[in-house]
This record gives sequence, C-alpha cells and structure tokens, in this order.
Amino acid sequence: MSPAAPNPLTRLLLVDDHTIVREGLKRILEAHCAEWQVAEASSAFQALEVMRTQAFDVVIVDLSMPGMSGLDLIRRIHSDFPAMAVLVLSMHAEEQYALRSFKAGANGYVTKDSAAEELVAAVRKVAAGGAYVTTSLAERVVQQLNGNVKVPLHAQLSDRELEVLRRLVAGHRLTDIAEELHLSVKTVSTHKTRIQDKLGLPGLAALVRYGVENELNDGDLPSNLGNLN
Repeated sequence: MSPAAPNPLTRLLLVDDHTIVREGLKRILEAHCAEWQVAEASSAFQALEVMRTQAFDVVIVDLSMPGMSGLDLIRRIHSDFPAMAVLVLSMHAEEQYALRSFKAGANGYVTKDSAAEELVAAVRKVAAGGAYVTTSLAERVVQQLNGNVKVPLHAQLSDRELEVLRRLVAGHRLTDIAEELHLSVKTVSTHKTRIQDKLGLPGLAALVRYGVENELNDGDLPSNLGNLN
C-alpha cells in the first residue's frame, strides 16, 4: 500500500497593525492545525506587497488600520487577487460593518471577541470556498434588511466618511486624521461637514455624542479625547 499523501498546506496571511494581536492569532491558528502556514503584515500596504510575491488561501483582515483601511484592502484583494479568500476579524459587532465588508468582497466576518474555535471554523469554511458569518450577526443583518430593525443614520455615510467619523469620536484632530488616512486636511474637513449634514448634527460635540451612543469607537482606535478641548 502506498503511503498517504501529506495534507496540503493552507497559507494564511494575518493583516493587523497590532503586533500582540497578530502574535496571539498566529498561536491560536497554528495550534489548531499543523497544515496552516501563517504569515503576517502590519498594514494594508505591506499586505499588498507580500501578496504580490506569495500566494495565500485566506487573508484575515482587520477593518481599522492606519493608512489604507481594511475595507479598501478587501476591495483591492477582490480585484487584484480574486483567488484569495478574505475573512474579516474586527472589533465591530454591528451589522453595518459586516454588510460593508461583504459588499467590498469579503467571504467571512467574525468579531475579535469570538472563541478560538469559531475563528478556526471560519478559516476552514472560507478556505474551502464557503462563506461564514456568526449566527447572531446573520440574524441582525436579516432583520435590518427586512425592515424589522431601524437602520442607523450612519448607514448612509460612505466608507471614508465612517472612517473619519470614528476618528472624530476617538478625539483625533483633523490634522491627525488627515495624516492617518493619507488625505489633505481640507478633504477631511469636507468629510466632516458632509457627515454633519447627513446626520443632521450641528457640530463636533454632537458628532462625538452620536458616535459614543452608537458605539462607533469600541476600542479599535486609540482615544485622544483631550484634543476636543
């Protein structure tokens, strides 16, 4: 009898700007499956560079990163590397982020407070060509699409406007946001004005209050609320 062929490697790329998060995820993934080969990238730009030289089966993406956002990265992967599956691993449990991620081309969505077993199951599912979303999040998405749950006002914001709003809620100055998102201060200021118009809010304090009430800064961004004064 001929020896059994070894299981093929599943190549994973972790994209997160927090080193400790990547290290923890890498340990979890490699501990659950010896056939998983895990590489790392600390930014969307670095991830694209790595993907140009190496092929991956699954790219695990954080949504909130400096520079190019996770949503923008998902679009680039979907366009430039369509054979690579994308699994979003985010702090955001809100259905708006999941809907935006799937629209951008993601194959799965799990939150960072999920159990290790759920993360592993999600990786296996998308690596096999399937889609993955948690049961609770799927229920909320369906309820929102069916009109059973009120759609939040910030659903009408563009992805970039939502990024700007989240940073304003975290207390970042316009100059800081411009640097973080590689935009001009004038462009960020224009986004802020459009956000206020769309949400019907008079100023920065009202924007921050709205963001806090809707949990639009849930720990994934560093807070700098002292800059509001």
